[in-house]
Amino acid sequence: MLSVLAYFLQEKFIFKPEKLKQDFEFKYDVPFKEYFFDIEPGVRINGLHFSRDNPKGLILYFHGNTRSIKGWAKYARDFYRYDYDVVLVDYRGFGKSTGKRSEKEIMSDMQFIYDRLKEKYSEEHLIVYGRSMGSGFASKLASDNDPRYLILDAPYYNFTRVVERFLPILPVRFVLRYHLRTDKWIQKVKCHTYIIHGTKDWLIPIRHSVALQKFNPQRITLIRIHGGGHNNLPSFDDYHNFVRDILKY
Repeated sequence: MLSVLAYFLQEKFIFKPEKLKQDFEFKYDVPFKEYFFDIEPGVRINGLHFSRDNPKGLILYFHGNTRSIKGWAKYARDFYRYDYDVVLVDYRGFGKSTGKRSEKEIMSDMQFIYDRLKEKYSEEHLIVYGRSMGSGFASKLASDNDPRYLILDAPYYNFTRVVERFLPILPVRFVLRYHLRTDKWIQKVKCHTYIIHGTKDWLIPIRHSVALQKFNPQRITLIRIHGGGHNNLPSFDDYHNFVRDILKY
């Protein structure tokens, strides 16, 4: 019975979206545009594009499992301050985005968006950034394309391992519909990968990132934010210093 309930109710536990009315108006004190990516009938992905006059490139930002781009947009300043354009998108069912969610469909949406962005930015100036839940989507996208860098913020080895830690009594591998195999995809990423992880992250312990780096230590750089938790890395100067150093090259 627990397994059946977990199978059908897992969406409510995994995703905590903030939904926005379609006429909601975003307001920020820096230049931005609102995008709608029409994937297929009934599926529309909402995004925000923060732009600079002469950008060095573009960062495609995949956020975590909560809220919407309305709240996540504040982190765009961590990147456009270094003269990078930033695009944030909401997954299906988040914010103004519509459509039924599944791992496969979200991956397809992100590839669609990446292809549209490639029409304006060459891949050598495209950086894919994945935060927490978004790190899996970012890893898959980078494994199928050739961005300049992949940056993972508090990633998981794979999503099954995260859930097993909190629900050890359930046959998670058979019940879970989202597996998000970062461990599999990161091995196929051709660009350099930077992993940023707090040493006191209780939700996704840093050992996940240590294991990911071991796949290719020459191509994967692990950056430890000492004392950092899961949701507070931007409050550390070291986080911003490392982001600055990554983006200046």
